[in-house]
Formats: sequence, C-alpha cells, structure tokens
Amino acid sequence: MPVKTIKSKTTTKKRSKPITKGKNLVIVESPAKAKTIEKYLGRNYKVVASIGHIRDLKKSTMSVDIENNYEPQYINIRGKAPLINSLKKEAKAAKAVYLASDPDREGEAISWHLAHILELPVNEKNRVVFNEITKDAVKDAFKEPRSIDVDLVDAQQARRVLDRLVGYSISPILWKKVKKGLSAGRVQSIALKLIIDRENEIKAFVPEEYWTIDGDFKKGAKKFKAAFWGVDGKKRALGVNEDVQEVMGRLKTDDFSVDKVEKKERRRNAPLPYTTSTMQQDAANKINFRTRKTMMVAQHLYEGVTLGAQGHQGLITYMRTDSTRISPVAQGAAAKFITEKFGANFSKHGSKTVNKAGAQDAHEAIRPSNIFNTPESIAKYLNKDELKLYTLIWNRFVASQMTAAVFDTVKVNLSQNGVMFVANGSQVKFEGYLAVYKDNDRDNILPEMAAGDEVKKVTMRPEQHFTQPPARYSEATLIRTLEENGVGRPSTYAPTLETIQKRYYVSLKAKRFEPTELGEIVNSLIVEYFPNIVNTEFTAAMEHDLDSVEDGGRPWQEVVDQFYKPFEKELEKAEVEMEKIVIKDEPAGFDCDVCGHPMVIKLGRFGKFYACSNFPECRNTKAIVKEIGVLCPTCHEGQVIERKTKRQRLFYGCDRYPACEFTSWDKPVGRDCPKCGAFLVEKKVRGGGKQVVCSNGDYEEEKQK
Repeated sequence: MPVKTIKSKTTTKKRSKPITKGKNLVIVESPAKAKTIEKYLGRNYKVVASIGHIRDLKKSTMSVDIENNYEPQYINIRGKAPLINSLKKEAKAAKAVYLASDPDREGEAISWHLAHILELPVNEKNRVVFNEITKDAVKDAFKEPRSIDVDLVDAQQARRVLDRLVGYSISPILWKKVKKGLSAGRVQSIALKLIIDRENEIKAFVPEEYWTIDGDFKKGAKKFKAAFWGVDGKKRALGVNEDVQEVMGRLKTDDFSVDKVEKKERRRNAPLPYTTSTMQQDAANKINFRTRKTMMVAQHLYEGVTLGAQGHQGLITYMRTDSTRISPVAQGAAAKFITEKFGANFSKHGSKTVNKAGAQDAHEAIRPSNIFNTPESIAKYLNKDELKLYTLIWNRFVASQMTAAVFDTVKVNLSQNGVMFVANGSQVKFEGYLAVYKDNDRDNILPEMAAGDEVKKVTMRPEQHFTQPPARYSEATLIRTLEENGVGRPSTYAPTLETIQKRYYVSLKAKRFEPTELGEIVNSLIVEYFPNIVNTEFTAAMEHDLDSVEDGGRPWQEVVDQFYKPFEKELEKAEVEMEKIVIKDEPAGFDCDVCGHPMVIKLGRFGKFYACSNFPECRNTKAIVKEIGVLCPTCHEGQVIERKTKRQRLFYGCDRYPACEFTSWDKPVGRDCPKCGAFLVEKKVRGGGKQVVCSNGDYEEEKQK
C-alpha cells in the first residue's frame, strides 16, 4: 500500500508594513487662510484650521490656581471635541506638523495649546510665521521654521490671567452690591473712567466770552483776508465788546500800511504707515467705520480675495500691530512704483521709521502686500467696504514712502494807528506725498506785497464767541487717548469699546460716548475701592512689566503676583465696606394693561424698560419707545418711533410692528415728496447740518445748519 506523504506547512510570519507617513500637516486659525496657503504650498502639504483657540480657561470659574503660583487651569473648549480628534488623527498620519497661527501673542499661544493637545515637543522647530498671505511670504516662512516662543506665550498668559483675576474678582462684588450682569476689567474700567471724567468736565465747564475781528482787504484788484493781532506791537486778546469798540475807535480810515512781509519755505513730512490704532482712528474719521467693523473688514483683506487670473491673494499685512517698521523688500517695491508713477524726486527710498518704545516689532506696519495692486486695478474684486478700507491703507502706505510736501508761506503784517492785523498765505511748491494723500489744505495766495506798500480795507467783521467745552469722546479719540496713556494693546481696543456698550455703561449718541447712570455707579465704586485699576499711570507701568515678560526679562508669575498681593487686600476691604446700592424704580405714569398695577421704569442690562410693579406675580414688560410725532407713511395708522438694533444703531419703525413692518435708517419728517409722493426723510450731511431728501432719491431741499 503506497504511503501517503503529507507535506508539512511552513508558516512564515508576516512582516508588519512600515507606517508610511503622508503629507506635511499645516494648522492655521482660519478656514479661509487654509485654502489659500494650501494652494501656495502644493500637493505635499495639507492645511487645516483650528478655528481660533482650542483650549481656554473655564467660563464658569476663575480657573486660576492662586495658591499654586497662579497656574491657569485650561480645558478643551466645549464643542471642539470632534475638531480636536480630527486634528490628532491628521497629526498622527502626517509626515511633519507645522503650526502657522497668527504672528502675535495670541497666535503664539494658540500654537502652544495645539502643541500640547497634539503632544508635539515645544522645542521642535515647527512654528511658521508670515506677516502677509502671499506666495513668496508663505514659502519663505516654511524655509525657516522656528520653535514656539515661550516668552511670547507667557506674555499672553500673563495678560489672560491678570484680566481673569480682575474681572472674576470684582464682577461678583458688583453683582452683590449693585445688580447682576455687571463686569469690570483692566482696560474697560479705564475707558469708562475717561468717558465719565470728560462728561464731568463738560458739566463743570463755564463758557467765557471772547471776540475776534476779521477783515477783508485789497491790494489793487486782488482781495485777501487778515485777522486782528494786537495793538502797539503787543498781542492782545479781545475779551468783551468794550475791547472791540476801543480797537475799532482807533481805525480812522480805510488805508493800512504793510509793515513787514516774511516769506519762508515750509516742509511737511509724510505720515507714518498705519498701526492698528491709527488705522482704526482714520477709518472712523474718514470712512465712518465703527472699530469692530474696521477690524472685521481688515481681517478679510488680510486673509485675501480672488483676483481673477492672479488667483487668491492676501491684500494687506497682519492688521494687529503697533509697529511702523517696513521691510526693505516693501520699501524697494514702493520706490519702484512711486518712481514709475510720479518720478524719482517723489520717492524717499532708504528712509527708516523708528518705533515707539515697547512696540511689538515681530511684524510690520499695516501695508498692502503688493503695492502694484492699486485700489483702481482690483476694485471689481472687492465689496464696497473692503474697497474703502483697502484704499485708505494703500494711500497711507504709498504716502509714507514719498517725500515731504513743500509750501511757500507768506506772513504779512498790516497796521493803522497802532492796530495790527496779520494775513497768512501759502502755496504748494512741491506736492510730494500730497499727490496721493490729499488733506484739507488749500492754497491761500496773497497778492504780491512789500514793506511800505499801502492796502485798502474793504470790510471789518467783529464777532462775539464763547469758549466751548471739550468734546465727548468718539471711538477714534478714545482709542487715541488710551494709546497715548499706554493702556491696552492693538487687539484690545475693539472688544473694550464693544463691552462698555453691551454692559450699558455708555451709549453712543451722534457718534459720541455718553455715560449712563449705571456706568456712573459702577465707575464711582471702582474708583473708590480699586483706585489702581483706573489709574492710567499704574496700568501703563503694568503694560511695561508685561512687555518685559515677552522680552524674557521677568517670569510672568512674578508680574502677576506683584499686582495681585495689594489687589487682594482691596478685594477684602470692598467685600466688607462697599454698601449695597439700590437702583430705585421710577414711576412710569400709567398702569399695567395685564393686571392693573402701576408700571415702573427699571434699569436693566440693556438700558431702561417698563415693567409691572407687581413682579414676580405679573411679568409684563414693555420697551420704552420715543415717538417722533410722525404718522407711519406705510400703514397711516401707527406712530413712527425710534428703535435700536442689537448693536445699538438707531433706526425708525412703526409702533404697530409686526402688523406693519415699516423701517427707515433716516428720520421721516411727515411730508411727502412733491415729485413722486414717497415719504421725505432727514439726512445728516458732511461738515455738519441736515438736509431733507426724498426716500427714493428724486428730490432734495436746501441744507440746514
């Protein structure tokens, strides 16, 4: 019987395949940036967005361990778990991970938190920073990655911890002693105090009378203007009408002699390129942008737009900066553009800008990424607001790289019987930067005159005036004042102004800040119990200390401790000594239409409102509305009332809403257009004053002062 042989199976152990790493992973903050940067880097890179911070302090508690050297207690932000898991998965499969968040303290902190979550070594050279989202800038940045700047992270962490200690310590006291929903903060408390101090100055202001005398003169057929200067060689102020009559009494004829003609050449240097605060100020003054809107539009310009065949491009450099530095490459490009467009004598290539002390010089001033992208050439790719702000930034940068404007100035002294008048004239001799950056200066050309000439008086106009109180702060002037006092940093101004309005500490009327009753109560308590919080010199010194952390000069915990130890004693004192303030309800003057009890005026988080005095049994409330005395032009039944949007912008609507949905940004005047029959509205006009126009735009009346 044949023997059946069975072949033995030899089992070979399968070798595990080496894990093949995929593309390089780049993490940025914004999805819009991610798409653009991925195009620039090519197929070996995958770019994803963290969508801002992924870790933060808890909102419900202080989240700062005071007993453990002020250790911040971070948690993953609620709702971001799927994103974090996705980032971990992508990082694990990636060939290398690069962190490319924004080039400032906040961006450095975001990269640091990402490194923690993704378990990346902090000293690994994986941090990529670029100041503009252009192909060259991005590619150059990836050639020289660096490790995370821990000093920069500590500087951000110190500010975050300090703000948390102040806000989460004072706010609960205000809730107990005044009302719930209030808050205090390092920068917002100073902003509020500045507004209230200005309001007190206005209330205490006593107008003083003064007079001026302006004259029209002529030399031959040429007329010119001159103003009273003084008597018998001494400058003299005209306080009252008697002073004017004394001066006028000395003028016997129409003949004046020219005593002196002084001719000079005056140079006016170009403005520096924009920092965050100067951009915010100019945007408010020149294109009527609120601070928040300016930063939002600037963010869009930084992240970029698609420019037809040129593809997607970032249009400006990073918009949070207090540096005025310009890179040599950008200076060279500006010189080339200016020379080609205006001539070599208009370019000041090679000049240097000097930053103020303490300025963050990690990036440049705000400028166009490509100067050859003129506003006119890319206008069709931008919306209206983007074009306005881009034009402002482009013009300012180009002007900053141009030579000074040169003026010929003339000063002429006239006199009769010891009474002296002065005429000033000027004429642009060389435009320089004014070729792109126009201002309100106009040529005032005087007739040719020499000492000993005679001129004729045409008219003399004495006018009475009264000194005016200081103006209330606008967003632009408040930002400028905060910056001048060294309070806050570029990234803090917009949220600060928003917070003091959301808390109803101030209201914005005619683009000027006015404090509310609630704001004055909160300010008085903080001034009394926490004087250092609202002391501008103290806060500026603290900002300097925080900057020293960024320079590696001091441990951040030391700076925080230096502030907190005395602050803790102030907190204990306030807890014991601060009296509870009861904000009394005012009678509304009518009864509740639900239960019949009297209605009262209450002060809430968003301002005053009507409420039933029988609360909590009756919860009836009504908004306080202001009628303007005009019948609704749509339904002809309701009254037009003032309303406000969530962002406190005033508009007009029918009190029968939602039955009638009439709304208008402009104030209806109660008359119809004589041309088309549409309702007429009152508009504000440039330079002050008002004008009645047709809501359809077919008719306008004479402007009113």
